[in-house]
Amino acid sequence: MTAPARARTSDELIRAEEPVLAHNYHPLPVVVAHAEGAWVEDVEGRRYLDMLAGYSALNFGHRHPALIEAAYRQLDRLTLTSRAFHNDKLAGFAERLARLTGQDMVLPMNTGAEAVESGIKVARKWAYEVKGVPADRATIVVAADNFHGRTTTIVSFSTDETARSGFGPFTPGFRIVPYNDLAALEAAIDETTAAVLIEPVQGEAGVIVPDDGYLTGVRELTRRAGCLFVADEIQSGLGRTGRTLAVEHENVVPDVVLLGKALGGGIVPVSAVVGSREALGVLRPGEHGSTFGGNPLAAAVGTAVVELLETGEFQRRAAELGAVLREGLTDLVGRGVVGFRSRGLWAGVDVDPAIGTGREISERLMREGILAKDTHGSTIRLAPPLTITETELRSALGTLAKVLAA
Repeated sequence: MTAPARARTSDELIRAEEPVLAHNYHPLPVVVAHAEGAWVEDVEGRRYLDMLAGYSALNFGHRHPALIEAAYRQLDRLTLTSRAFHNDKLAGFAERLARLTGQDMVLPMNTGAEAVESGIKVARKWAYEVKGVPADRATIVVAADNFHGRTTTIVSFSTDETARSGFGPFTPGFRIVPYNDLAALEAAIDETTAAVLIEPVQGEAGVIVPDDGYLTGVRELTRRAGCLFVADEIQSGLGRTGRTLAVEHENVVPDVVLLGKALGGGIVPVSAVVGSREALGVLRPGEHGSTFGGNPLAAAVGTAVVELLETGEFQRRAAELGAVLREGLTDLVGRGVVGFRSRGLWAGVDVDPAIGTGREISERLMREGILAKDTHGSTIRLAPPLTITETELRSALGTLAKVLAA
């Protein structure tokens, strides 16, 4: 009788990845095998509090019961038709998502980068058909230090050389201005401008929160210039900042909003472009598409996500626990933290470089049972699931204080 295969250890599994996986990531050395709520467990049974939540893809925690139930229920019925046919889940998903975001129409896609690429195509098509920009001359204004994905077109307007270097030639048609600078933005807009594409909060850059009035100014400038305001809410949206969308902090309604990450509930990749009928109405059959975009499984899970957000519970939790997070980080300023920025349950924490890099701090936190991730230099990001309890959050802040003190 053959003995069952011995389960491999974390170290063995990490070594096994080396020769067969492309080296496009540098993960922390933890191998997750199980997760529930705000907690994950590695293959040896060690538990960790997840303070990253899949870069906001897990806003509702790991394996939220309502989302898992929706997925299982749909798996027993239908998973994919392609958009060659209708399915019985897509209309309901689109109707509720449009209502939740205050928009007219929905273009379902899969990943965040696909949503951005789709938003770019929509903006250009709108510029030619509605605004009257001469063919192939449309421009889109973006912000420095942005992060919208890593496809070839998107890295064309990135200012992160790690993402750009070695991947040219680059796609033309973009103008880069400093973030949070309305004067520079106004100077960059002209008669060829199709859209201004920005993140209401710059996530990858270190959770950079713009000055009060910046988003209102962007809305006014784009309206006056007759171009679209496209807001990338892929990380900042769906409850993370204490509102359904981060633009709501200034009561701004963009022409187009890009969604992803949390829209799939941490179960399947789901993204969407939601926008006005004038903007999304320019698309016609054959001009854009996706085999999996709007598939029944994605629509069922996405609808369950929208149902959770319709109650307002998660937005309130993010706002209330965000105050706890801000209070805890304020106490650490001068005690290893040199500064931080936060909005809702989301923070970029700048650690004294003398203590360590962001990577080194993340590794020390991991050894203490907390999972977080660095971004640039000595900055770490904190974005726990919105289901985290106040006790768990305060415990994580206590562990961060302990690591910084050590």
